[in-house]
Amino acid sequence: MNSTLRFGIMTLQNLPYSEMVGHWQHLESLGFDSVWLADHFVDPYVPTGYWFEGWTLLAALAAETKRIRLGTLVTSITLRNPSLLAKQAMTIHHISNGRLELGIGAGRAPLDHSMTGIPTWETPERARRFRECVEIVDQMLRSPATTYPGQYYQIKDAAMNPLPIQQRLPLTLAAHGATTLKLTARYAASWNSFGKFGASAAESLAITRERNQLLDEHCAANGRDPQTLRRSFLSGMTAEKPFASLQAFHDYVGRYQEVGINEFIFYWLPEDGHPVMPEKGLNGVCITSRAMLERIATEAIPVLRAKSA
Repeated sequence: MNSTLRFGIMTLQNLPYSEMVGHWQHLESLGFDSVWLADHFVDPYVPTGYWFEGWTLLAALAAETKRIRLGTLVTSITLRNPSLLAKQAMTIHHISNGRLELGIGAGRAPLDHSMTGIPTWETPERARRFRECVEIVDQMLRSPATTYPGQYYQIKDAAMNPLPIQQRLPLTLAAHGATTLKLTARYAASWNSFGKFGASAAESLAITRERNQLLDEHCAANGRDPQTLRRSFLSGMTAEKPFASLQAFHDYVGRYQEVGINEFIFYWLPEDGHPVMPEKGLNGVCITSRAMLERIATEAIPVLRAKSA
């Protein structure tokens, strides 16, 4: 597995726009590799709370930053027609001068369905829709015209002009089951996982190790070098506390490196930035102070990168 370490930050779009710009520019100045938004119709924890639409905000923030890579972690297929998503991605790819990381997931949030009037899909249908969406987006981002006669999405002569700057815009796919992991091995530049909600450290590591091994097998079945697939982990869903101290952060990254992870993405929830998540015991699981954010960026990450070089 490629040992190059990458570090990103997940922010929530629940702050005034000027504050979001300031936060993203600060993250860029600290040297993080990537910064991400969510993609839900509302905040799943606070449905009536302050919340911007993800892809619209992403376009604006792309114009306000210069170096850092950016994306949604992850785009919900519930909310996105795949052809339109490909157009949105191509547009922000150009606005950002090639910095977009296109994250896509199957999208299970109940409110994304109920608040938009989209019927809830059972798991098998959701997996099939996910496959069709990924295949359509991948084709459209590589071809000036796409026709796709799918079960759920029928696309005829969908035009794409301009095409992306680079030969292939990188896809980040969120996957946990056998079907979506196979799809990831075939199409993704990066695989993203979060372990399991509320899992212990040992359980989360075991799950992540098993999924990484499955991805290696699926890559081999596709004739793909497993080292070409980046393995990304979204921290904040398990019971671990990587921000209890700098040593805890080092230990956390080291444990996941051992099971194959080479990209780490952490929630940054400023002290007054979210009214619910810290109350759920996530202090120590998410970064909740600017001081810790800056210590991680300036004291911990350089040491970890030097060790893995």
